[in-house]
Amino acid sequence: MEETKDQKPNEHLNLKVKSQDGNEVFFKVKKTTPFKRLMEAYCQKVGAEKSSVRFLFDGDRISGDQTPADLDMQDEDEIDAMVQQTGGSW
Repeated sequence: MEETKDQKPNEHLNLKVKSQDGNEVFFKVKKTTPFKRLMEAYCQKVGAEKSSVRFLFDGDRISGDQTPADLDMQDEDEIDAMVQQTGGSW
C-alpha cells in the first residue's frame, strides 16, 4: 500500500485566543476554515454572547468570513478577544 503525502504538513494551525483578562483558549484549525466557526466555538466555551465579542489580529478586526490563510497567519499566532463593554451609566 502506497502512502501519499499530497497534504501539506502546515494545513492546520494552532491558534491562541486571548481575552482581556488573560485567559487563553487554544484552537486547531485549517488555514481555509472561516473564522466564524472559531468565533462561535470560543463564545460557546467562555459563555459569551457572540455579538459582544470582537476578535482582533495584529490590531485589525477579523470578520467571520475571513480565514487564517487570508490573514497570512502562522502556527501559534494569537488572536485578541475583546468583550464590548455596555452600560456605564451611574
